[in-house]
Amino acid sequence: MMPFKHITSFIRAQSATFDPESPSYKWWLLANVMIGTFMAVLDATIVNVGLPKIMASFGVGIDKIEWVLTAYMLALAVMLPTSGWMADRFGYKRIYFLGLSLFTLGSFLCGYSATEDMLILSRVIQGLGAGAIMPVGMAIVTREFPPHQRSIALGFWSIAAAASVSFGPLIGGYLIDTFSWPWIFDVNVPIGIAGLLATAIIQKEFKSPRRRAFDPVGFISISIFLPVLLYALTEGNAATNSAGWNAPIVLICFGIAVISLAVFLVTELTIKEPLIELSLFKGYNFAVSNLVIFIFGIGMFGSTFLLPIYLQSSLGYTALQAGAVFLPIGIIQGITAPIAGIFSDRANPKVPIILGAFLLALSFYMNSRMSWLTEHSYIMLTLYLRGLAMGMMFSPLTAMATIDVPKEKMGQASGLINVLRQIGGSFGVALLTTILISRSRFHGQIFGEALQANSPSYQGVVHHLGNFLVHQAGSPAAVAAKQGSYLLMSNINQQAFVQAICDDFRIAAIITLVSAIPVFFLKVRKKHLQL
Repeated sequence: MMPFKHITSFIRAQSATFDPESPSYKWWLLANVMIGTFMAVLDATIVNVGLPKIMASFGVGIDKIEWVLTAYMLALAVMLPTSGWMADRFGYKRIYFLGLSLFTLGSFLCGYSATEDMLILSRVIQGLGAGAIMPVGMAIVTREFPPHQRSIALGFWSIAAAASVSFGPLIGGYLIDTFSWPWIFDVNVPIGIAGLLATAIIQKEFKSPRRRAFDPVGFISISIFLPVLLYALTEGNAATNSAGWNAPIVLICFGIAVISLAVFLVTELTIKEPLIELSLFKGYNFAVSNLVIFIFGIGMFGSTFLLPIYLQSSLGYTALQAGAVFLPIGIIQGITAPIAGIFSDRANPKVPIILGAFLLALSFYMNSRMSWLTEHSYIMLTLYLRGLAMGMMFSPLTAMATIDVPKEKMGQASGLINVLRQIGGSFGVALLTTILISRSRFHGQIFGEALQANSPSYQGVVHHLGNFLVHQAGSPAAVAAKQGSYLLMSNINQQAFVQAICDDFRIAAIITLVSAIPVFFLKVRKKHLQL
């Protein structure tokens, strides 16, 4: 039997379609990269809808289970800058294939995790794979497409992410309700195998003529900084930490994070070949665009983490129902993104970015007005706006960031863009989770203090609840009053949780509005554009 690489070489040799000189080659390459992008984004969105069931399965709280999402995003963020160096050193096809292999393996391990710690470790493996898939894939697309087609290509590339946003939660909800939560990871395995086959057949290897030395100090310092800082942020309000922000472990972690960041910055600014070329930030558009992307990531990823928990915990949605509400987001984003890309190539790209930021902030503000009686149509309206906003923002913003980047540095640039977005997302999840826990306690205390146990109103409500439990639930009269009091306190805690969710969305709206401010200062070049 012929070796696998000989088989793929034979298939390529027989097909002029996959010849790099063919006009259709770059479009086949784009389709191939979209498979990996779909996988990487799918596993971030599909997990959100499964978090309540995973929490119940392992018997842990939100402060622990958020690491199922954060571990993935952190590993992805740490791997992103390294993947650019690896692609330049060993070849873009090889590293893309390796990343997709790691991602598929991590998905398999997640599905067979017996504890939350094993699940978090498996998510790290997934994140390492995704950290190679996304920047290398994006660099491949930006390298193959000329500048006048780059916005369109990135718009279609974002369709893969949009499809994941739409169908990920829906598929995840169906799998959870029909089978169990491990299936949300198992579904990635056959898609990953298909993506590996497509990569082996379609892509031609490309190695950068520039070979950079590896920067171990930069890699180790940034790998320490990110998880330690986020651990400190999440541990500050954790249920297991009675000392709060003054706990020794929290203070030590903040200290380590500061030292690691200082070492990283000094190293990257002084060595000849840094892991991350901070010199790219000398480009005005690149620096400003990445600032916007970072701030945008805080609000977007953090708020996306909250909504499925709110729908299932407060409104009683099933996993499938919670996943179904996300369906329009990706569809609207997938339609809007290419249009925004075409508009950006022909007119001022700041227009769709700013308009998208305002629409996104509006959707978050509307979310901050929700309650445990919010109607389904109102929730869907906020998501329609969100899908439209995301489609309008992403491809023009990415094109603006890379417009002045030399071709040989495109891998580094795309890696940095994804790093900052994922770091922003990780900070968003950690920040909004910390605020959620803190504000839940605050509102619970305020509502609890408003109760007067000896007041006629309180006694009357408890009495009526007790009677209801006696006649409808068959509870003994002797315990019905205590159960009625418990139901009342449970309702207060639910109200406090919903109010804390609203506080988080209000903060996400403010953060998103802030992200629109730097866009006004982006420089737009007058250039001749053609399709």
